[in-house]
Amino acid sequence: MSRPDLSVDAALLRWLADEREQLGEGDGAASVALLDAHTHVGEHDPDTMRCAPQELIAHLEEADARGVVFALREPDGYPGPNDAVLAAAADSGGRLVAFGRIDPAAEPAHEARRTLDAGARGIKLHPRGESFTLDDARLEDVWALAHERRIPVLVHAGRGIPSLGAHAVQVATRYPGVRLILAHAGISDLAWIGRQAQELRNLYFDTSWWAPSDLLALFATVPAGQILFASDAPYGRTPVTALEIVRIARQAGVDDRHIRLVLGEQMQRLIDGEEPLDGGAPSGVTAVAVDVMLDRVATYLTAGFGAFAARNAAAGAEMLSLARLSCAVPADAPQAAHCRVIVELLDAGERRLAAAAADAPGVLPAGIFLLALALNVARTPDVPVPHELVLD
Repeated sequence: MSRPDLSVDAALLRWLADEREQLGEGDGAASVALLDAHTHVGEHDPDTMRCAPQELIAHLEEADARGVVFALREPDGYPGPNDAVLAAAADSGGRLVAFGRIDPAAEPAHEARRTLDAGARGIKLHPRGESFTLDDARLEDVWALAHERRIPVLVHAGRGIPSLGAHAVQVATRYPGVRLILAHAGISDLAWIGRQAQELRNLYFDTSWWAPSDLLALFATVPAGQILFASDAPYGRTPVTALEIVRIARQAGVDDRHIRLVLGEQMQRLIDGEEPLDGGAPSGVTAVAVDVMLDRVATYLTAGFGAFAARNAAAGAEMLSLARLSCAVPADAPQAAHCRVIVELLDAGERRLAAAAADAPGVLPAGIFLLALALNVARTPDVPVPHELVLD
């Protein structure tokens, strides 16, 4: 089993608070809503991930954030876990917003209606976890219900599945009342689906993904009003992902008003059943600035992230060593500030990776999210970094 350490270093929380302060335009950090569109709780997922509601709530409180929450995979079905999610949300003081997870093989329309009537604000579908496609005939009544009630339906659209974009476009076209959210930046179809999203304003994407290249492509091709901040907690970390998304959006040329929309304002409107706000056109930035020195760092960090994610610690450590050497630029080099922050993140990440080496295998080793943030800094050369960052 894997009970992730969801704690986030105080220095990163201060960094996020400073970013929110800036986005608040004089109204303070608290004026910038942070609503994580993709979090989980559960105790029986076959991939060994575990997260209790109180653990998730504490994590969100630490970041002054709220979260849409649904069940991790449950081999014995979802009615009981959905009830547990609803109870956790009801007891969270508004910190959690419940979605019902639906399995097409188990009376999907009945369970969707039951959970919505009990207080759920949307539906979660996981084609990989439950082995189905979005054109599955068993989902027709679910789509009709979501259309009728104008609710969000969040769909796993990340790794481990074939392309589902064509079916998503069909659903969004046939059922315009459905607010269809493709999770994980819709990476399997990101090469082409942005154009369709510009025509289908009920097609959304969440940001629960680690690769800056994919996230930059998302902001370049999809209107900001259709991009929803999400971390995938407990696999990701809400405040760290928020920092990454702010940096990516700024690198892509998105203005502060639309960044606030991404971070929570739009998702709040979707769960409230209100009309979404217009997020304007995509940034259209298809040629993002590349700093050749930071690009070297990013190349090694990408390889290192992949190695650690695959549990190849030796190969990962070798790549991180090369990334660190690539940061040894002169003190007066234009990349020096970014490299200083990257090295600090690598130091903290490697400490966590080493501390987790003796633990039982989990889905992702502790500390890998710091490597993702370091990679993000390397891929956002035009976005300033903190003057000082010291992690525990």
